[in-house]
Amino acid sequence: MRRFTYARPQNVEEVIHLLVESGTSARLLAGGTDLVIAMRDREVQPEIIVDIKRIAEFYPAVRWNGEMVTLSATAVMGAIADDQGIRQFFPGLLEAVLAVGSVQIRNRATLVGNICNGSPAADTAPPLLVYGAVVVVTGPDGTRRVPIDDFIVGPHRTTLEPGELVAAVELPVPGRPTGSAYQRMTRRRGTDLASVTLCCGVDDTGTTRMAYGSVGPRPLLRIDKNGVLADPAAPEEAKAAVFDDMFAAASPSLTSLRASPDYRQAMLRVLGARALCTATERLVELQGLP
Repeated sequence: MRRFTYARPQNVEEVIHLLVESGTSARLLAGGTDLVIAMRDREVQPEIIVDIKRIAEFYPAVRWNGEMVTLSATAVMGAIADDQGIRQFFPGLLEAVLAVGSVQIRNRATLVGNICNGSPAADTAPPLLVYGAVVVVTGPDGTRRVPIDDFIVGPHRTTLEPGELVAAVELPVPGRPTGSAYQRMTRRRGTDLASVTLCCGVDDTGTTRMAYGSVGPRPLLRIDKNGVLADPAAPEEAKAAVFDDMFAAASPSLTSLRASPDYRQAMLRVLGARALCTATERLVELQGLP
């Protein structure tokens, strides 16, 4: 690990100034669970580390404002999982954050860092896609809001411009009764990187939103607006056709050591069926149906 300068700005304006002044030689530090490892392995060698943990604008890290929850750049997975509103309205996200690493990692790793890393296997990306999350980006030209579907554009690539940082992620509370669930497939039980990730959301109109990752260059969202998947009376052939269409864009890497493309494709359908079943059951519970 090479020598570097450590900076601890007191507000977002100072962060932006440091990023603009330092260019690509600067890296932001919030949880550090990805950054420190990358520095140790010399994958990145920043000249300046900008610590954003003491910035007052980022607290409280989980903020509710009417029908919206804002998760700031310092919101760690553990705090998100402990929030009662998250548990009530976003069970798919709850399951995803609880799948990230160990308890120790979840008390350091941030959700914003998880998506800024741009990994196709990011656990939180599929539920954020299903819930229609918006990424709040701040930089020298002001603030802009980017739908999560447009934020991650490829492996470890996002739409962040020089001098910009993600200040928060905004999640609107579902406007209709919605059941959701998250599933992942790993090589072994316990702490491991996912070979396949998937989140499913079903609302009371029968619309099914399904997002999946680790099977292509970036996480993808697909929607069944016709209600076929959520219809218990729909023929299995019809549901299989919808699954075929939803998963057609999956393109697992041929060189990954975690799982073969054929295995990932097969498990994608398995996880899709499991998540759909759980999400539908949760919707029924919300509606109080027998």
